[in-house]
Formats: sequence, C-alpha cells, structure tokens
Amino acid sequence: MKVTIFANGSAKSQRVVTELHQKLVAAGFDIDNQHPDIVLSVGGDGTLLSAFHHYSQMVDQVRFVGVHTGHLGFYTDWRDYEIDQLVDGLLRDNGQSVTYPLLSVEVTYADGGTDAYLALNESTLKKLGSTMVVDVYIQDELFERFRGDGLCISTPTGSTAYNKSVGGAVIHPRLDALQMAEIASINNRVFRTLGSPVIVAPYEKITVRPQQQGNFLFTADQLDTQPRPIEKICYSIANRRIAFAQHRHNRFWKRVGTSFIGLDE
Repeated sequence: MKVTIFANGSAKSQRVVTELHQKLVAAGFDIDNQHPDIVLSVGGDGTLLSAFHHYSQMVDQVRFVGVHTGHLGFYTDWRDYEIDQLVDGLLRDNGQSVTYPLLSVEVTYADGGTDAYLALNESTLKKLGSTMVVDVYIQDELFERFRGDGLCISTPTGSTAYNKSVGGAVIHPRLDALQMAEIASINNRVFRTLGSPVIVAPYEKITVRPQQQGNFLFTADQLDTQPRPIEKICYSIANRRIAFAQHRHNRFWKRVGTSFIGLDE
C-alpha cells in the first residue's frame, strides 16, 4: 500500500508527522506523494479540505484518513496520541471505504468564459458592496428571486460547516442531496423569499442567475476567486465522490452532539 502524509504547519502537527512517518516506514508502507492509495491528513478539517483539493484530480483512486491535532473534527477520525492504533488499522486494511457526495459547480461569466469546480463542503455567492439580486432555478424552473447578502450551496458533509452558521439544516453525509441556505435575505411586504433552507434531490440541479451588473464574490470551499461579472452558476451532485477508509468513519450524530451540544466523546 502506498501512503502519503498531508499536514498543516503547526508544531504539534509536525511532531505527529515525524512520528507517523517513522512508524509507517518501519511497518513496511511505501511513502508516495504522487500516486498514493491513502492520504493521511494531519491537522483539522481545514487541512483535510486542503488535502482533498490537492488530490482532487485523482479523488476516484485515493482514500482519505484524518488525524486531528486540535479540536474534534467531522473529517478527522484519529487523535494525535493514537498513531500506533492507526498504523495497525492500516496494516489490517481490507480496502473498504465510505463515500460521500461532492458538489459540482459550473460558472459561466458575462464575457463568455467558464470555470468548473469541485467542492467538498460548499460554494457561496455574494455581491460586493450592495444587495445581491439573483433568480434561483431548480431543474430549470424559476423558484424565487432572492434579495439579500448571498447564498450558500452545500453538500451533506458541508452541512455542519458554514451552512449551519447561516441557519441551514444538518444532513447526514450518507444522503445524496444539495442544500441551499439564504444569507440574510430581505423579506418584507414587497420582496419575498422562501426564507428557509432548501434541500433538493440528487438528480436536481440549482441554477443561480444574477439580475444586476457588477462583480460577485464566489467561493468553492477554501478557494476565493477574483471578482468577475457572472452570467450564471449551476450546482449539482458531482459524478465523483470522496472516499474515507472505513476504519472508524462513522458515528456522525455523536460527532454533531460533541461538537455543537457539548456531549462527551
């Protein structure tokens, strides 16, 4: 089995990397940063997001394992003091995995240019300096004209991230669904939106068409793009999925309780 270690720059993470590297080599694993079978992320959820984007072009060929060196994360299964158990789990690995949906984002710009992105958590759209006005389509049918600060389109795994902070629902990551959450929508006697998160089926797409001139701030996970006039953005479930080695990757609702309610691990 070929493995690689992807870590953040904190002193604690780097100490774990040194220990993990030594024990992986001693156990007979091949360290391969170019074509790994398993990517070991050491840090937190942000580090795993970075690891995912670093290896996104080969996401169908790799599995991820997260080691957290800070607070409990949703993508990180192992603690920094469990390196021996992790290496033993890798030695007994039988290739099983659990997979989660990814977000496909296709952006068409006003000048005719296009970009495509793959997101693990979410994509957001906001207007710079003024209220954002966009028409929202679900399966090519007009759903609403949104006025407000912005929109957040998230995956189930991303539902506990920025989506939750703007009032979105928490969705179990084994469900193939997209969620659209409004960011500070304007609702009064003149302007109305649904005012609630919208969860759509895996075969449905969400299309957002801006109704005013100007530059928009678009993000896909940690990627911020340069402001640029946008004609439309199409969101859908990607035909590719992220895979986690199924040594421990379960107990989703336990993670939710621990992270947000304060339940003991």
